[in-house]
Amino acid sequence: MTTGVTLGVEEEFLLLDRETGLPSPRIGEVRAAAGREPGVRREDIDTELLQAQVEVATPVCSDLAEVTAHLTRFRRAVGGAARSADCRLAATGGAPLAGASTVPVTALQRYRTMRAEAARLVDEQLICGMHVHVAVPDRQAGAAALGRLRPWLPVLVAMGANSPFWEGRDTGFASWRTVVFGRWPISGPPPFFTGAAHYEEQVAALLATGVIPDRGQLYWHARLSDDYPTLEVRAPDVQLDVDSAVTLAGLTRALVVTALSEGRRDLLALDPSAEILQAAGWHAARHGLSADLVDPRTATSSPAAAVVGALLDRLTPALKELGDVDRVNAGVQRLLDQGTGAARQRAALAEGGTAALLDLIAPQPV
Repeated sequence: MTTGVTLGVEEEFLLLDRETGLPSPRIGEVRAAAGREPGVRREDIDTELLQAQVEVATPVCSDLAEVTAHLTRFRRAVGGAARSADCRLAATGGAPLAGASTVPVTALQRYRTMRAEAARLVDEQLICGMHVHVAVPDRQAGAAALGRLRPWLPVLVAMGANSPFWEGRDTGFASWRTVVFGRWPISGPPPFFTGAAHYEEQVAALLATGVIPDRGQLYWHARLSDDYPTLEVRAPDVQLDVDSAVTLAGLTRALVVTALSEGRRDLLALDPSAEILQAAGWHAARHGLSADLVDPRTATSSPAAAVVGALLDRLTPALKELGDVDRVNAGVQRLLDQGTGAARQRAALAEGGTAALLDLIAPQPV
């Protein structure tokens, strides 16, 4: 039975100046203000690489209703704290505007070292994702599940695309965050792993190169958590709204549960080549759901709605057992009907200019 599988969601946000919409390095002021907001504590708000970023994480949740309640609470409370600090909390995968000066890194030695090693790349990390942690029985099962779910990660990239603008211009991509993250040495789709020993061998070999200093820079779209007994999926951008975030969280949990079930039954995994998987992810970041996607079952191009439908078909048994099938199906249909966050951002800019775009990604608390 899968009904006891827990999950948690991390969301990253940008802090934008209330007047200009430019990234605002006021994480210290926001954390201080959070202590005065109902529903959030200062310690609930984590810093990120740059001082114009903020991260929150739900507790361990048993169902999507809990996830919804926590994400709603955090967005409301941290949004209020941001307003107190004269900035806006923006739910977008990439900063749409950029100022003349760079945003300083958070005052941690690890981040300072990263800035010294990759200055321009760190300066451009004004990007935000959502990370979904799903409980796994052990690292052996989790590593095997990674190998079985990896072909579907580009579909999550497409569905979660929410970063079309960068430095005041349309990038032509639905998820520019995916492109920016792809510049790090270890990023994109994870390799195929047969189990925990294989996973640790690969990680040890990567660390032995000296190119990355620690396991925290394994920026794959999915990986095993070193802090929790979970498999962590990091493919989607942070979402415009709670409903979209919960939809992707539900899909992700079902994807992990399905992969775990396949592992127990020792089924053969879909395993497209690394080159095809990389191309599929790039194409998903480029178009979101507005064009064809690469169908992982055939490694050929198919309409986005058909590929998303194939994913839902694959996950339906797990979704039913988890009690999520109606909610996730409705959320997926909304994404197909209304478009991804990237499509909605472009529509807002076209209809109302920069002010409408900022109101969409960073609504002012009332």
